[in-house]
Amino acid sequence: MDEMKKVPSQGTGSIPENGELSPGGVEDVGHGEFRRSFTPRQIHVISLGGQIGAGLFIATGKNLLNGGPGSMFLGFAVVCSCVWGMLQTVSEMTIAFPVSGNFIEYADRFVDPAFAFAAGLSMWLGWTAIVAAEATFFAVIVNYWAQETVHVAVWYTVFLVIMIGLFMLPSFWFGWFEYFAGILKIVALFTFIVTGFAMVLGAGPKGYLHTGDTWREAPFKNGFKGFSNSVLLAVLAIGDNSFTGFLAGEAKSPRYSIGHAAFLIPIRVTTIYLVSIVFISILVPADSPQLFGGSGIAASPFVIALNESGIAGLPDFLNVVILVAVASIAAESIFVASRMLRFMSHQGLIPQWIARVDSRGRPRWAILITVLVAIALTYANLSAGGIEVFNWISQIAGTGYFMVWVFVAITSFRFRAALKAQGDTLLSEPYAWPCSLWPIPPILLLACCTLYVGCSFYLALYPIGASTPSAYYFFQYMIGLILIIFSGIGYKIIFRTKLRDLATVDLRTGRRTLSDEEIYALDAYYAQSRFL
Repeated sequence: MDEMKKVPSQGTGSIPENGELSPGGVEDVGHGEFRRSFTPRQIHVISLGGQIGAGLFIATGKNLLNGGPGSMFLGFAVVCSCVWGMLQTVSEMTIAFPVSGNFIEYADRFVDPAFAFAAGLSMWLGWTAIVAAEATFFAVIVNYWAQETVHVAVWYTVFLVIMIGLFMLPSFWFGWFEYFAGILKIVALFTFIVTGFAMVLGAGPKGYLHTGDTWREAPFKNGFKGFSNSVLLAVLAIGDNSFTGFLAGEAKSPRYSIGHAAFLIPIRVTTIYLVSIVFISILVPADSPQLFGGSGIAASPFVIALNESGIAGLPDFLNVVILVAVASIAAESIFVASRMLRFMSHQGLIPQWIARVDSRGRPRWAILITVLVAIALTYANLSAGGIEVFNWISQIAGTGYFMVWVFVAITSFRFRAALKAQGDTLLSEPYAWPCSLWPIPPILLLACCTLYVGCSFYLALYPIGASTPSAYYFFQYMIGLILIIFSGIGYKIIFRTKLRDLATVDLRTGRRTLSDEEIYALDAYYAQSRFL
């Protein structure tokens, strides 16, 4: 179970009347109210299911094609270690200050407004670009049946209409859609894992015993280039893991739901991903023409494996699940990007009219801006060389993701320093939730991100399939990093922002003290056997 302290209270910290959270349990900041409509069960399932999307079901094909089974496994293993580091680091601040803006607010409060602006742009850019990437995946999966008889623009339009329709409904419906989609994805993935084990041993009308030939032929294709590409695609597949923190701003019990998710999600995500990767790498050769990025009809390596074993019915079922997964990840991306944009507006980092929330708890202007940019990026895939456009979009999204980890790690150090400077006993209160093994998690994030930047820079100079450096590939791999860094520098120069004084930073606004009911529930929860 997650490590939590129960010690005598040495300071509770009240929520001021003009703070982030109103007594009624909604976020009231003068621009409208968010509804706290997400239950602990929804957050746990959404957090786990939110890690399972097209990046695993489809982009692993491109990963396998360019890196081989060995590089793909190592790439995912490295990135999975950051899931634990990210959730531990951000959850410590999230549980204490469960605001919908999450680490953007913390970056502004504990570091610098320019730092917060760059962090917000990084996250918004990454999540918005993912919507366009998911649209590409949607078309890929539908063409498994349509066989490219319908123009891809039609599938993009269908996909975008579904997304827009979902966000015209109250946030309540988004929560339940993500909840049931998460359950469906988890069931489907476990089904594949069990079936995959059987197929390795020769199950299926066309099945045969797999003895690891795919690993002996070319386990590390393209050398360090292949590994670097695998790492970046793994980042794209797993995401930045901040979605759980953003749900806290609209959660009914952040202390339980976020703390529970931060402990269990890394274990389950790592297990699910690495076991799935092992089966994919054994069942599907890295030179299969069906893999995403290869020739012919691009397909999921999961579906390829089932088809080659001659198992009827399951490939179609899995394809339907992947369609739901694509819609789920895209909806999640719009949700996070719009909430982040809205909070940047509320903080005064961008125009404040973007922060307005309607009567149903939706940040309508933030959603509109996010959707419009996502639409533009999606239809950009229709230009010549659609796979090339996807490569640019995936690099922007991946860079936005791993740069978020840098911002969270730095903010964590500043947050701890502020508590020490002011003698605040926040992490010693009843059922406080301190980050496990701190400062190892933020240090791990910084170390991993240094590796990711190095991989991006190496591929920018020596990309797969090219023998000499070029400006085209340099900007393809570095454009996201350049935009994020120079936007932060430009913001600081233009607005002349100053580093926050740790001795005076606000440690009260938005602070959530546990109610008697929550303490009673936590008493009962931790009184149970750890083995139940």
